[in-house]
Amino acid sequence: MKVKVISRNPDEYLRETKLQIHKVQRNYDPNLHPFEAAREYVRALNAVKLEKVFAKPFLGSLDGHRDGVSSIAKHPKRLSLLISGAFDGEVRVWDIPQKTCLRDFVAHDGIVRGIVYTISGDHFITVGDDKTIKTWKSLIPQFGEEEEPVNTILSKTVVSGISHHRKKPIFATSGEVCQLWEETRNEPLRTVEWGVDSLHDITFNPVEGNILASCASDRSIILYDMREKYPLRKVVMKLRTNKLCWNPMEPYIFTTANEDYNLYTFDTRNLKQPTNVHVDHVGAVTYVDYAPTGKEFVSGSYDKTVRIFESEKGHSREIYHTKRMQRLTCVLWSLDNKYIMSGSDEMNIRIWKARASEKLGPLKPRERAALRYSDTLKEKYASHPQIKRIARHRQVPKHIYNAQKELRTIKDKSKKKEANRRAHSKAGEVPYVPERQKHVLKEQQ
Repeated sequence: MKVKVISRNPDEYLRETKLQIHKVQRNYDPNLHPFEAAREYVRALNAVKLEKVFAKPFLGSLDGHRDGVSSIAKHPKRLSLLISGAFDGEVRVWDIPQKTCLRDFVAHDGIVRGIVYTISGDHFITVGDDKTIKTWKSLIPQFGEEEEPVNTILSKTVVSGISHHRKKPIFATSGEVCQLWEETRNEPLRTVEWGVDSLHDITFNPVEGNILASCASDRSIILYDMREKYPLRKVVMKLRTNKLCWNPMEPYIFTTANEDYNLYTFDTRNLKQPTNVHVDHVGAVTYVDYAPTGKEFVSGSYDKTVRIFESEKGHSREIYHTKRMQRLTCVLWSLDNKYIMSGSDEMNIRIWKARASEKLGPLKPRERAALRYSDTLKEKYASHPQIKRIARHRQVPKHIYNAQKELRTIKDKSKKKEANRRAHSKAGEVPYVPERQKHVLKEQQ
Protein backbone atom coordinates (compact mmCIF):
# COMPACT_ATOMS: atom_id res chain seq x y z
CA MET A 1 0.00 0.00 0.00
CA LYS A 2 1.32 3.48 -0.98
CA VAL A 3 0.92 6.35 1.43
CA LYS A 4 1.33 9.95 0.19
CA VAL A 5 2.88 12.21 2.81
CA ILE A 6 2.82 16.01 2.66
CA SER A 7 6.39 17.16 3.01
CA ARG A 8 7.23 20.80 3.81
CA ASN A 9 10.89 21.73 3.52
CA PRO A 10 11.50 25.11 5.26
CA ASP A 11 14.24 25.94 2.71
CA GLU A 12 11.60 26.18 -0.01
CA TYR A 13 9.46 28.89 1.57
CA LEU A 14 11.46 30.59 4.34
CA ARG A 15 13.61 33.67 3.61
CA GLU A 16 17.22 33.68 4.69
CA THR A 17 17.08 37.41 5.42
CA LYS A 18 14.33 40.02 5.68
CA LEU A 19 15.62 41.73 2.51
CA GLN A 20 14.76 38.77 0.29
CA ILE A 21 11.43 38.66 -1.54
CA HIS A 22 8.81 36.04 -0.65
CA LYS A 23 8.75 32.93 -2.83
CA VAL A 24 5.37 32.55 -4.52
CA GLN A 25 4.16 29.02 -5.30
CA ARG A 26 2.51 28.90 -8.73
CA ASN A 27 -0.26 26.58 -9.81
CA TYR A 28 0.21 25.70 -13.51
CA ASP A 29 -3.36 24.48 -14.02
CA PRO A 30 -4.47 26.05 -17.38
CA ASN A 31 -8.03 26.44 -16.08
CA LEU A 32 -6.76 29.01 -13.58
CA HIS A 33 -5.03 31.05 -16.33
CA PRO A 34 -7.58 31.68 -19.10
CA PHE A 35 -5.71 34.71 -20.53
CA GLU A 36 -2.26 33.14 -20.65
CA ALA A 37 -1.96 33.25 -24.48
CA ALA A 38 -3.16 36.84 -24.67
CA ARG A 39 -0.70 37.87 -21.95
CA GLU A 40 2.15 36.11 -23.77
CA TYR A 41 1.25 37.85 -27.03
CA VAL A 42 1.40 41.28 -25.37
CA ARG A 43 4.77 40.37 -23.85
CA ALA A 44 6.06 39.28 -27.27
CA LEU A 45 4.81 42.55 -28.81
CA ASN A 46 6.54 44.59 -26.11
CA ALA A 47 9.73 42.55 -26.53
CA VAL A 48 9.92 43.17 -30.29
CA LYS A 49 9.21 46.89 -29.76
CA LEU A 50 11.94 47.14 -27.11
CA GLU A 51 14.34 45.43 -29.50
CA LYS A 52 13.82 48.34 -31.92
CA VAL A 53 14.21 50.91 -29.11
CA PHE A 54 17.58 49.49 -28.02
CA ALA A 55 18.89 48.87 -31.57
CA LYS A 56 22.08 50.97 -31.55
CA PRO A 57 24.55 48.97 -33.67
CA PHE A 58 27.26 51.57 -34.34
CA LEU A 59 30.08 51.41 -31.76
CA GLY A 60 32.82 53.64 -33.17
CA SER A 61 35.25 54.28 -36.00
CA LEU A 62 38.99 53.99 -36.55
CA ASP A 63 40.24 57.21 -38.20
CA GLY A 64 43.68 57.85 -39.61
CA HIS A 65 43.96 56.62 -43.20
CA ARG A 66 44.60 59.34 -45.78
CA ASP A 67 43.00 57.36 -48.61
CA GLY A 68 40.21 54.81 -49.01
CA VAL A 69 40.53 51.51 -47.17
CA SER A 70 41.24 48.70 -49.65
CA SER A 71 41.61 45.61 -47.39
CA ILE A 72 41.42 44.54 -43.74
CA ALA A 73 42.48 41.37 -41.90
CA LYS A 74 41.82 39.94 -38.43
CA HIS A 75 44.41 38.31 -36.16
CA PRO A 76 43.94 34.50 -35.91
CA LYS A 77 44.43 34.42 -32.11
CA ARG A 78 43.87 37.95 -30.73
CA LEU A 79 40.47 39.63 -30.90
CA SER A 80 41.82 43.11 -30.17
CA LEU A 81 44.07 43.41 -33.25
CA LEU A 82 43.04 44.52 -36.73
CA ILE A 83 45.22 45.38 -39.69
CA SER A 84 44.18 47.53 -42.66
CA GLY A 85 45.64 48.59 -46.01
CA ALA A 86 44.74 51.65 -48.06
CA PHE A 87 44.73 52.79 -51.68
CA ASP A 88 47.88 54.89 -51.09
CA GLY A 89 49.93 51.83 -50.01
CA GLU A 90 49.77 52.57 -46.27
CA VAL A 91 49.26 49.77 -43.73
CA ARG A 92 47.96 50.42 -40.20
CA VAL A 93 47.72 48.11 -37.18
CA TRP A 94 44.83 48.94 -34.82
CA ASP A 95 43.97 48.24 -31.19
CA ILE A 96 40.19 47.80 -31.46
CA PRO A 97 39.15 48.24 -27.76
CA GLN A 98 41.24 51.42 -27.41
CA LYS A 99 40.39 52.59 -30.98
CA THR A 100 44.02 53.65 -31.47
CA CYS A 101 46.60 53.05 -34.20
CA LEU A 102 49.58 51.05 -32.89
CA ARG A 103 51.76 51.49 -35.99
CA ASP A 104 51.54 52.80 -39.54
CA PHE A 105 53.93 52.60 -42.48
CA VAL A 106 53.92 52.67 -46.28
CA ALA A 107 54.18 49.06 -47.45
CA HIS A 108 53.67 49.33 -51.24
CA ASP A 109 53.76 51.74 -54.17
CA GLY A 110 50.09 51.84 -55.10
CA ILE A 111 47.08 49.99 -53.73
CA VAL A 112 47.44 47.37 -50.98
CA ARG A 113 45.50 44.55 -52.69
CA GLY A 114 45.49 42.07 -49.82
CA ILE A 115 46.65 41.43 -46.25
CA VAL A 116 46.73 38.14 -44.38
CA TYR A 117 48.17 36.88 -41.08
CA THR A 118 50.29 33.73 -40.82
CA ILE A 119 49.01 30.77 -38.73
CA SER A 120 50.81 31.82 -35.52
CA GLY A 121 50.01 35.51 -35.95
CA ASP A 122 53.71 36.45 -35.54
CA HIS A 123 53.90 37.79 -39.11
CA PHE A 124 51.57 39.20 -41.73
CA ILE A 125 51.92 39.25 -45.52
CA THR A 126 50.86 42.09 -47.81
CA VAL A 127 50.55 42.25 -51.60
CA GLY A 128 50.31 45.38 -53.73
CA ASP A 129 50.20 46.84 -57.21
CA ASP A 130 54.02 47.01 -57.33
CA LYS A 131 54.19 43.20 -57.93
CA THR A 132 55.76 42.59 -54.50
CA ILE A 133 54.78 40.17 -51.72
CA LYS A 134 56.14 41.42 -48.38
CA THR A 135 56.29 39.68 -45.01
CA TRP A 136 56.26 41.88 -41.88
CA LYS A 137 56.68 41.23 -38.16
CA SER A 138 53.56 41.60 -36.01
CA LEU A 139 55.58 43.07 -33.11
CA ILE A 140 56.01 46.84 -32.99
CA PRO A 141 59.62 47.84 -33.87
CA GLN A 142 61.78 48.90 -30.90
CA PHE A 143 63.05 52.46 -30.48
CA GLY A 144 65.51 53.24 -33.28
CA GLU A 145 64.44 50.31 -35.51
CA GLU A 146 63.05 51.05 -38.95
CA GLU A 147 59.89 49.59 -40.47
CA GLU A 148 61.37 47.06 -42.88
CA PRO A 149 59.90 43.80 -44.22
CA VAL A 150 61.34 40.47 -43.06
CA ASN A 151 61.13 39.15 -46.61
CA THR A 152 60.29 40.64 -50.01
CA ILE A 153 59.32 38.54 -53.04
CA LEU A 154 59.19 40.14 -56.48
CA SER A 155 56.48 38.39 -58.48
CA LYS A 156 56.75 38.02 -62.25
CA THR A 157 53.06 38.84 -62.64
CA VAL A 158 50.63 41.31 -61.06
CA VAL A 159 49.27 40.12 -57.69
CA SER A 160 45.69 41.06 -56.83
CA GLY A 161 44.75 38.83 -53.85
CA ILE A 162 46.18 36.58 -51.16
CA SER A 163 44.95 33.80 -48.85
CA HIS A 164 46.82 31.80 -46.21
CA HIS A 165 46.44 28.09 -45.40
CA ARG A 166 44.77 27.37 -42.04
CA LYS A 167 47.40 24.86 -40.79
CA LYS A 168 50.43 24.87 -43.13
CA PRO A 169 53.01 27.64 -43.86
CA ILE A 170 51.60 27.97 -47.39
CA PHE A 171 49.78 30.86 -49.02
CA ALA A 172 48.18 31.39 -52.43
CA THR A 173 48.11 34.52 -54.58
CA SER A 174 45.85 35.48 -57.46
CA GLY A 175 46.69 37.71 -60.41
CA GLU A 176 47.34 36.73 -64.00
CA VAL A 177 47.71 33.16 -62.69
CA CYS A 178 47.07 31.28 -59.43
CA GLN A 179 50.33 30.70 -57.55
CA LEU A 180 51.11 28.61 -54.45
CA TRP A 181 53.96 29.81 -52.22
CA GLU A 182 55.78 28.58 -49.14
CA GLU A 183 56.75 31.16 -46.49
CA THR A 184 60.45 30.19 -46.58
CA ARG A 185 60.85 30.19 -50.39
CA ASN A 186 61.05 33.06 -52.90
CA GLU A 187 59.85 30.96 -55.85
CA PRO A 188 56.28 29.64 -56.20
CA LEU A 189 55.71 25.95 -55.47
CA ARG A 190 53.19 25.69 -58.26
CA THR A 191 51.48 27.83 -60.90
CA VAL A 192 47.99 26.89 -62.10
CA GLU A 193 46.02 28.57 -64.88
CA TRP A 194 42.86 27.95 -66.90
CA GLY A 195 42.91 30.33 -69.88
CA VAL A 196 41.74 33.37 -67.92
CA ASP A 197 43.00 36.97 -68.27
CA SER A 198 43.22 37.59 -64.53
CA LEU A 199 42.03 36.40 -61.11
CA HIS A 200 41.03 39.09 -58.62
CA ASP A 201 40.30 37.01 -55.51
CA ILE A 202 41.45 33.71 -54.01
CA THR A 203 40.41 31.88 -50.82
CA PHE A 204 41.54 28.70 -49.05
CA ASN A 205 38.90 26.38 -47.64
CA PRO A 206 39.23 26.65 -43.80
CA VAL A 207 38.32 22.97 -43.24
CA GLU A 208 39.46 21.10 -46.36
CA GLY A 209 42.90 22.71 -46.56
CA ASN A 210 43.78 21.36 -50.02
CA ILE A 211 40.81 23.06 -51.71
CA LEU A 212 40.84 26.70 -52.79
CA ALA A 213 38.64 28.84 -55.02
CA SER A 214 39.17 32.00 -57.06
CA CYS A 215 37.08 34.58 -58.91
CA ALA A 216 38.13 35.40 -62.47
CA SER A 217 37.64 38.31 -64.84
CA ASP A 218 35.66 36.17 -67.32
CA ARG A 219 32.78 36.02 -64.77
CA SER A 220 33.81 32.54 -63.62
CA ILE A 221 34.46 30.87 -60.26
CA ILE A 222 37.30 28.32 -60.41
CA LEU A 223 37.92 25.52 -57.88
CA TYR A 224 41.44 24.14 -57.35
CA ASP A 225 42.95 21.21 -55.45
CA MET A 226 46.57 21.56 -54.28
CA ARG A 227 47.12 17.83 -54.89
CA GLU A 228 46.02 18.05 -58.54
CA LYS A 229 48.00 19.38 -61.48
CA TYR A 230 45.05 21.19 -63.11
CA PRO A 231 42.01 23.14 -61.80
CA LEU A 232 38.99 21.05 -60.81
CA ARG A 233 35.85 22.85 -61.96
CA LYS A 234 34.63 26.15 -63.30
CA VAL A 235 31.25 27.91 -63.03
CA VAL A 236 30.48 30.84 -65.35
CA MET A 237 27.99 33.41 -64.02
CA LYS A 238 26.05 36.10 -65.89
CA LEU A 239 28.01 38.90 -64.23
CA ARG A 240 31.40 39.09 -62.48
CA THR A 241 31.94 37.71 -58.97
CA ASN A 242 33.88 40.11 -56.71
CA LYS A 243 34.51 38.04 -53.58
CA LEU A 244 34.15 34.45 -52.39
CA CYS A 245 33.95 33.13 -48.82
CA TRP A 246 33.77 29.51 -47.57
CA ASN A 247 31.42 28.44 -44.79
CA PRO A 248 33.70 27.67 -41.78
CA MET A 249 31.37 24.92 -40.51
CA GLU A 250 30.32 23.24 -43.78
CA PRO A 251 33.40 22.88 -46.02
CA TYR A 252 31.44 22.13 -49.20
CA ILE A 253 29.44 25.39 -49.12
CA PHE A 254 30.62 28.83 -50.25
CA THR A 255 28.97 32.20 -50.85
CA THR A 256 29.87 34.69 -53.58
CA ALA A 257 29.35 38.46 -53.86
CA ASN A 258 28.28 39.40 -57.37
CA GLU A 259 28.07 42.49 -59.57
CA ASP A 260 24.34 41.89 -60.21
CA TYR A 261 23.47 43.11 -56.65
CA ASN A 262 22.99 39.53 -55.36
CA LEU A 263 24.89 36.96 -53.31
CA TYR A 264 24.86 33.28 -54.28
CA THR A 265 25.40 30.28 -52.00
CA PHE A 266 26.74 27.21 -53.83
CA ASP A 267 27.17 23.58 -52.86
CA THR A 268 30.34 22.17 -54.48
CA ARG A 269 28.59 18.81 -54.94
CA ASN A 270 26.16 20.40 -57.41
CA LEU A 271 27.34 23.57 -59.14
CA LYS A 272 24.65 23.66 -61.85
CA GLN A 273 22.62 26.12 -59.82
CA PRO A 274 23.04 28.00 -56.50
CA THR A 275 21.34 26.55 -53.43
CA ASN A 276 20.23 30.04 -52.44
CA VAL A 277 20.07 33.55 -53.93
CA HIS A 278 20.40 36.37 -51.39
CA VAL A 279 18.79 39.60 -52.58
CA ASP A 280 18.21 43.11 -51.08
CA HIS A 281 21.31 45.06 -52.12
CA VAL A 282 20.75 47.74 -54.76
CA GLY A 283 24.41 48.04 -55.85
CA ALA A 284 27.28 45.74 -56.78
CA VAL A 285 28.24 43.56 -53.79
CA THR A 286 31.97 43.93 -53.14
CA TYR A 287 32.72 41.75 -50.11
CA VAL A 288 31.32 38.86 -48.04
CA ASP A 289 32.51 37.21 -44.82
CA TYR A 290 31.01 34.40 -42.73
CA ALA A 291 30.38 34.42 -38.99
CA PRO A 292 32.47 31.81 -37.09
CA THR A 293 29.25 29.85 -36.43
CA GLY A 294 28.59 29.45 -40.18
CA LYS A 295 24.92 30.37 -39.68
CA GLU A 296 25.19 33.98 -40.86
CA PHE A 297 27.32 36.15 -43.12
CA VAL A 298 27.85 39.87 -43.67
CA SER A 299 28.13 41.67 -47.00
CA GLY A 300 29.24 45.14 -48.10
CA SER A 301 28.10 46.86 -51.27
CA TYR A 302 28.51 49.91 -53.50
CA ASP A 303 25.06 51.02 -52.32
CA LYS A 304 26.80 52.26 -49.09
CA THR A 305 25.20 49.68 -46.78
CA VAL A 306 26.25 46.67 -44.73
CA ARG A 307 23.75 43.80 -44.66
CA ILE A 308 23.60 40.70 -42.47
CA PHE A 309 22.05 37.54 -43.93
CA GLU A 310 21.09 34.24 -42.37
CA SER A 311 22.77 31.62 -44.55
CA GLU A 312 19.52 29.75 -45.31
CA LYS A 313 17.35 32.82 -46.04
CA GLY A 314 17.12 34.95 -49.16
CA HIS A 315 16.51 38.32 -47.49
CA SER A 316 18.74 40.18 -45.04
CA ARG A 317 17.82 40.29 -41.37
CA GLU A 318 19.67 43.59 -40.75
CA ILE A 319 20.92 46.65 -42.65
CA TYR A 320 23.53 49.10 -41.29
CA HIS A 321 24.20 52.54 -42.77
CA THR A 322 25.39 55.99 -41.69
CA LYS A 323 25.13 59.38 -43.29
CA ARG A 324 28.83 59.75 -44.11
CA MET A 325 29.62 56.14 -45.08
CA GLN A 326 30.47 55.75 -48.75
CA ARG A 327 30.95 52.67 -50.96
CA LEU A 328 32.02 49.58 -48.99
CA THR A 329 35.31 47.94 -49.97
CA CYS A 330 35.67 45.28 -47.23
CA VAL A 331 33.77 43.80 -44.26
CA LEU A 332 34.81 41.29 -41.58
CA TRP A 333 33.01 39.32 -38.87
CA SER A 334 35.04 39.07 -35.63
CA LEU A 335 36.09 35.66 -34.29
CA ASP A 336 34.02 36.05 -31.09
CA ASN A 337 30.82 36.39 -33.20
CA LYS A 338 29.94 39.76 -31.62
CA TYR A 339 31.29 42.49 -33.90
CA ILE A 340 31.51 43.50 -37.54
CA MET A 341 34.22 45.73 -39.04
CA SER A 342 33.68 47.59 -42.31
CA GLY A 343 36.10 49.62 -44.43
CA SER A 344 34.90 52.11 -47.01
CA ASP A 345 35.98 54.69 -49.59
CA GLU A 346 35.93 57.64 -47.21
CA MET A 347 39.01 56.47 -45.21
CA ASN A 348 37.14 55.08 -42.20
CA ILE A 349 36.91 51.67 -40.54
CA ARG A 350 33.65 51.31 -38.62
CA ILE A 351 32.84 48.85 -35.82
CA TRP A 352 29.28 47.51 -35.50
CA LYS A 353 27.47 45.08 -33.23
CA ALA A 354 26.52 41.80 -34.93
CA ARG A 355 23.15 41.97 -33.13
CA ALA A 356 21.94 45.56 -33.07
CA SER A 357 20.07 45.51 -29.73
CA GLU A 358 22.45 43.22 -27.81
CA LYS A 359 23.67 44.55 -24.46
CA LEU A 360 27.45 44.52 -24.20
CA GLY A 361 29.23 43.51 -21.01
CA PRO A 362 28.38 40.97 -18.30
CA LEU A 363 24.72 40.09 -17.64
CA LYS A 364 23.13 39.18 -14.33
CA PRO A 365 21.45 35.75 -14.21
CA ARG A 366 17.95 37.23 -13.95
CA GLU A 367 18.69 39.60 -16.85
CA ARG A 368 19.94 36.72 -18.99
CA ALA A 369 16.84 34.66 -18.15
CA ALA A 370 14.55 37.59 -19.05
CA LEU A 371 16.29 38.07 -22.41
CA ARG A 372 16.07 34.35 -23.15
CA TYR A 373 12.34 34.42 -22.31
CA SER A 374 11.82 37.42 -24.63
CA ASP A 375 13.65 35.69 -27.49
CA THR A 376 11.52 32.56 -27.04
CA LEU A 377 8.32 34.63 -27.14
CA LYS A 378 9.45 36.50 -30.28
CA GLU A 379 10.19 33.18 -31.96
CA LYS A 380 6.84 31.69 -30.87
CA TYR A 381 4.77 34.63 -32.18
CA ALA A 382 7.03 35.51 -35.16
CA SER A 383 4.32 34.76 -37.75
CA HIS A 384 1.71 37.09 -36.17
CA PRO A 385 1.18 40.03 -38.58
CA GLN A 386 1.81 42.86 -36.11
CA ILE A 387 4.96 41.32 -34.62
CA LYS A 388 6.22 40.30 -38.07
CA ARG A 389 5.73 43.85 -39.39
CA ILE A 390 7.60 45.48 -36.48
CA ALA A 391 10.44 42.93 -36.61
CA ARG A 392 10.97 43.38 -40.37
CA HIS A 393 10.71 47.16 -40.51
CA ARG A 394 13.94 49.10 -41.17
CA GLN A 395 14.53 52.77 -41.84
CA VAL A 396 16.61 52.95 -45.02
CA PRO A 397 18.13 55.98 -46.82
CA LYS A 398 16.06 57.60 -49.55
CA HIS A 399 18.34 56.45 -52.41
CA ILE A 400 18.04 52.82 -51.21
CA TYR A 401 14.24 53.06 -50.91
CA ASN A 402 13.87 54.52 -54.43
CA ALA A 403 16.30 52.00 -55.95
CA GLN A 404 14.44 49.08 -54.32
CA LYS A 405 11.19 50.41 -55.74
CA GLU A 406 12.70 50.68 -59.22
CA LEU A 407 14.23 47.18 -59.10
CA ARG A 408 10.90 45.73 -57.96
CA THR A 409 9.16 47.38 -60.95
CA ILE A 410 11.78 46.01 -63.38
CA LYS A 411 11.48 42.49 -61.94
CA ASP A 412 7.66 42.53 -62.09
CA LYS A 413 7.78 43.82 -65.65
CA SER A 414 10.13 41.04 -66.83
CA LYS A 415 8.00 38.37 -65.09
CA LYS A 416 4.85 39.72 -66.73
CA LYS A 417 6.54 39.80 -70.15
CA GLU A 418 7.74 36.20 -69.79
CA ALA A 419 4.26 35.05 -68.69
CA ASN A 420 2.66 36.80 -71.70
CA ARG A 421 5.16 35.22 -74.11
CA ARG A 422 4.48 31.79 -72.66
CA ALA A 423 0.71 32.30 -72.83
CA HIS A 424 0.81 33.34 -76.51
CA SER A 425 3.34 30.75 -77.75
CA LYS A 426 3.18 27.07 -78.54
CA ALA A 427 3.48 24.69 -75.60
CA GLY A 428 7.14 24.24 -74.65
CA GLU A 429 8.44 26.99 -76.96
CA VAL A 430 9.16 29.36 -74.04
CA PRO A 431 10.32 27.02 -71.27
CA TYR A 432 10.01 28.01 -67.63
CA VAL A 433 13.45 28.59 -66.06
CA PRO A 434 13.58 28.69 -62.23
CA GLU A 435 15.08 31.84 -60.69
CA ARG A 436 18.11 29.97 -59.34
CA GLN A 437 19.06 28.59 -62.76
CA LYS A 438 18.94 31.96 -64.55
CA HIS A 439 22.22 33.26 -63.13
CA VAL A 440 24.54 30.33 -63.97
CA LEU A 441 25.49 30.14 -67.66
CA LYS A 442 27.55 26.93 -67.70
CA GLU A 443 29.67 24.53 -65.65
CA GLN A 444 32.99 23.11 -66.89
CA GLN A 445 35.12 20.26 -65.55
